[in-house]
Parts: sequence; C-alpha cells; structure tokens
Amino acid sequence: QVQLVESGGGLAQPGASLTLSCAASGFPFSDYAMAWFRQTPGKPREFVASFGRGPSDIHYSDAAEGRFTISRDNAKNMVALQLDSLQPEDTGVYYCYADRVMTAWALKRGPAAGSWGQGTQVTVSS
Repeated sequence: QVQLVESGGGLAQPGASLTLSCAASGFPFSDYAMAWFRQTPGKPREFVASFGRGPSDIHYSDAAEGRFTISRDNAKNMVALQLDSLQPEDTGVYYCYADRVMTAWALKRGPAAGSWGQGTQVTVSS
C-alpha cells in the first residue's frame, strides 16, 4: 500500500531554511501527483505546493511562492520541499500527499482521496 514518510522538520529561526523530505513506497511513484500541505495552529489544513507528473507541472500557494521550492526525484521515489526565508506563521505540521487521479493544479483547491504521510513539525521561532 501507499506509504509516505516525512522527515526534516524541526526548529528554525526566522529567516532560516529547512528542507523537508518525503520517502514514498508501495505505488508507482511517477504516476502520482505529489504535494505538500500544512496545518498551522488554528487553521485548517492548507495547500503549500504540488508537483505533477510532468517536469514543469509545479504549483505553489501564494504564501509559498518565491520562498519554498518543491522537487521530486522519480528514481529515488522522493519529493522534497525546500523552505527558505521562514517566518513564524510558517509554523505547523507539514504533510506529504500522493494522488493517483488529481492533477497538481487541481490539488491547489485541496486534497481528494489520496494518501497522507504522518506529518513533520516545523517550528519557526527566535
């Protein structure tokens, strides 16, 4: 079955960077759109970034655009999220998500019936 394991979260100071990784297994990785969502305190889970089945099929939320970078390595079944210029409002749990049906663009509107990782905590504080 689909397994997604996130890593790389932690504590960072404002302005710093973190790299989140998601190791995928149990499914044909290249056939799936991959995405990152996050849940920040007091808010519902929200879209951060997605990477579709094509090499340039990449989308970001307004909050992530210009600061975060999503990448995927189909040979290693990995998707990563580089977080730069972190701000306290980026604090939350970041989830990796895989979807066989949805497009990366459609995931901007929210997740569907895909699969989730367990999440990794990112805390931005001085």
